[in-house]
Amino acid sequence: MGGATLIRAMTRILQTRSLIFVLCLALVVAAAGGFAAYRVALSRSAVTLDQSLILTRRAIETEIDRFRYLPQVTAQDMRIRRAIAEPSSADVVATANRYLETLADVSGADQLYLLGRSGTAIAASNWNSPKSFVGIDYSFRPYFRDAIAQGAGRFYGIGITTGQPGYFLSSRVDLAGGQRAVIVVKIDLAPLQHAWRTAAVDTAIADSDGIIFLSGQPAWLYQPLFALEPGALDHIAATRRYEGASIVGATPLLPAGNAAMQRAEPVEVAGRSLLMRRLPMEPDGWQVVMAASVAGAWRTALATATISALATIAAGLLVQTSLQRRRLVRMRLQQSRLLEQQVERRTRELADEIETRIAAESELRAAQEALIHSEKMVALGRMSTAIVHEISQPLAAMEATLAAAVIGIRKTDPATTKRIDTARGHIRRMLRTIKHLKSFGRKETGALSRVDMDFAVDNAIELVRHRADDMGVALTFARDGAAPVVIGGQVRLEQVLVNLLLNALDAVALNITPGVVQVSRKVTGDSVIVQVTDNGVGMDAVALTKVGEPFYSDKSSGDGLGLGLSICQTIVEDVKGTLHFESTPGAGTSAYVTLPLADADAKATAA
Repeated sequence: MGGATLIRAMTRILQTRSLIFVLCLALVVAAAGGFAAYRVALSRSAVTLDQSLILTRRAIETEIDRFRYLPQVTAQDMRIRRAIAEPSSADVVATANRYLETLADVSGADQLYLLGRSGTAIAASNWNSPKSFVGIDYSFRPYFRDAIAQGAGRFYGIGITTGQPGYFLSSRVDLAGGQRAVIVVKIDLAPLQHAWRTAAVDTAIADSDGIIFLSGQPAWLYQPLFALEPGALDHIAATRRYEGASIVGATPLLPAGNAAMQRAEPVEVAGRSLLMRRLPMEPDGWQVVMAASVAGAWRTALATATISALATIAAGLLVQTSLQRRRLVRMRLQQSRLLEQQVERRTRELADEIETRIAAESELRAAQEALIHSEKMVALGRMSTAIVHEISQPLAAMEATLAAAVIGIRKTDPATTKRIDTARGHIRRMLRTIKHLKSFGRKETGALSRVDMDFAVDNAIELVRHRADDMGVALTFARDGAAPVVIGGQVRLEQVLVNLLLNALDAVALNITPGVVQVSRKVTGDSVIVQVTDNGVGMDAVALTKVGEPFYSDKSSGDGLGLGLSICQTIVEDVKGTLHFESTPGAGTSAYVTLPLADADAKATAA
């Protein structure tokens, strides 16, 4: 009883420790998962903001581009030019006022007005309103000075007459005689701001000094993004850009600068945690700013952390249960009787496997010999059509020649003797072909003898010559020096050479250019090398590595069993030789059969 109690107590202690470990691991995983989810959510939010900034900037540019050429077009009208030339004529100015009023209504511009060379308004589209621009001096405005100096100007600011902000585009008008004036169009961007506020998006535009002049958040309007540069307030006061707006002493929205915006880090703005991004807008040096709350990122992080913690706890409990089950299985497997039975059974299985492998090797050797003969029969079948053609022609010629001989023999014409000799030549050619065919089809016993290598090559070429001639392939044999002698089987070596020649002919069959198959033989040291080269389609690196494997074939027509080169490899290795290939796709293939000379092989055997 005491031992069982101790075991149960230790089990409870282990389970408690495991539970504490799982809980700690769950906290770590939850923290890591929550942090990763928070960073991913921030990154996605930054990407979304950047894409929205591009669309917003394009919308602003589109709104401004609608009026960009309006001052230049207006300046071409004769009513405007007459008002420039005769600013003191009431009728001319009245005509210009009505024209500007009509043009503003049709184009949708907020205001259109004409400034004289001194900067005083000559005519305006709001000429009949209490806040008419006519007679007001705007020479201090940058858009006037830039137009006079450079031909065009642009400026955003609050109107000193109407008190309404707008974007001003100006264009200089040059008349003959040196007279100059400036046409100004005022664009109202307030609809963009109203759309942002209606959609409740934190979007704003800041000028080149960093002061926000359009915003979907009313609290941001005319507030600096960052601390203003020295002299910025003096420049703003000189141009009266934000007439009536309180900018002096305003607290920057981002006291720490733009580092957080560049790193996509949340910032505190008016008590809100926001992710802010900005995008420059030329040519005025504006900045389009957009912000999004990070509350969604925090909610995503919290949900991810909770799911990660629960998944970790579940996985820990599952692992603990699995470990307990494994301990029970391990205790049961420790019984010696079961182990002895397993060892005995495995010993019997190994003995059976050894016997099976020995029998399989014996069957493999027998099957290999049978496959060699089978491949020879396949090659014989492929040549049967050509051989019938080869035999039928001499027979037909012999019949015709002998018939002529019978007719001519009565006159003892010398031509008769020539015809009979021709018939005998055809018959000898027939007998030679049949002799090679019978020799090739006979199953060899495997005995080795001295073989004249050139004789074997000549016989192989003779067997495939008819096919090469039918295909129009040039088949040549170049030999270097006296005929060498090797140790091997005459028929088996001829089988190797015939197989290589047939493969070469198959390779050149797809050529557009005339096919060429070259056989060369040379003696190097103690070896003789026979090379069979064609200008066929060649093989790639993958096919080259598989050449010689049983049942592998790259012929799309399905001819053969894919055993020819494997059998050739075995035949060559049986006589202590080597067979290898070199090929380039589209440039042809070369097969090299290297065999030891009979004298060299005898010396090696004696040694």
